[in-house]
Amino acid sequence: MSIGLLGLLDDVAAIAKVAAASLDDVAAQATKAGAKAAAVVIDDAAVTPRYVFGFSAERELPIVARIAAGSLRNKLLVLLPITLAVSYFLPGMLVPLLMLGGVYLCYEGTEKVLEVIAPHKARDHEARVGTVAVNAQTLEDEKVASAVKTDFILSAEIMAITLAAVPDARFWMQALVLAVVGIGITIAVYGVVALIVKADDIGVALARHDGDSIGGFMSRAFGRALVLGMPGFLTFLGAVGTAAMIWVGGSIIVHGLEAYDVHFVGHAIGSAAKAAANTLTSIAAVAQWTVETFLSGIIGLLVGGIAIPAIGFTVAPAWKVSKRIWSKRGGRC
Repeated sequence: MSIGLLGLLDDVAAIAKVAAASLDDVAAQATKAGAKAAAVVIDDAAVTPRYVFGFSAERELPIVARIAAGSLRNKLLVLLPITLAVSYFLPGMLVPLLMLGGVYLCYEGTEKVLEVIAPHKARDHEARVGTVAVNAQTLEDEKVASAVKTDFILSAEIMAITLAAVPDARFWMQALVLAVVGIGITIAVYGVVALIVKADDIGVALARHDGDSIGGFMSRAFGRALVLGMPGFLTFLGAVGTAAMIWVGGSIIVHGLEAYDVHFVGHAIGSAAKAAANTLTSIAAVAQWTVETFLSGIIGLLVGGIAIPAIGFTVAPAWKVSKRIWSKRGGRC
């Protein structure tokens, strides 16, 4: 019996070693995949704080928490199984689904630009699509819902990039890597977002620090700088977030077109970027990235400019009618 027990313990130890090696492999693969998705992660962190603008200080962290919870549900309960299922059963559908998400990002970003340059037209569009809030709770619910929808698109891009980084891995390995990246990125993004939106409160606390020491003086100075600088920083971050949505959406559209052998748009952008790199050799990488980003943003604005009237005059009315029909049927039941 003791020999059998020792044999069992040896088997358990061997299984544990294999499991440990597998976990190390998952961590390595997740790190590699997460690094490839870094650009979209930065966009996600830049986009989210603008949804908290205009709310009272006590509602900021609860709103961030609601968006983070929605993001985690998106990644683990919806996108993870859908991404695996689509890549396994319908691999040809992955690109059009991503392109549809890219159109939505272009629409959202261009709508924000429209709010700045033509606020009356933006209000008319909001009235058509039914996004005018009637009270504080409705406004918060709409902002959270809009943030979660935008996060869904960015998360879909992150999951697709992650899966593309481990194409030859076993199914369970792909699932674990997607889960690890999804959880890690959500914690990182919304941890940073929480710090950003509460930075002014941290600044107030530091500015009230007592003491005549050098440390106390530096603390108060840093706190005042945070308080004075955060409004401008948040405005800048909101602009970056809007630009990021348009740029990422345009990039998704361009890469999607290339997947269907429509190369002239991507080729034109690539040629212009290479020309800039060859001209500015001292900052070639920066010049190439800047031109690619700018031209992808132009594509995003064009797509968004088409999507706004399309959604305002076709999709939104059809959606309102369907909701009205659904509510009437529900009332009869």
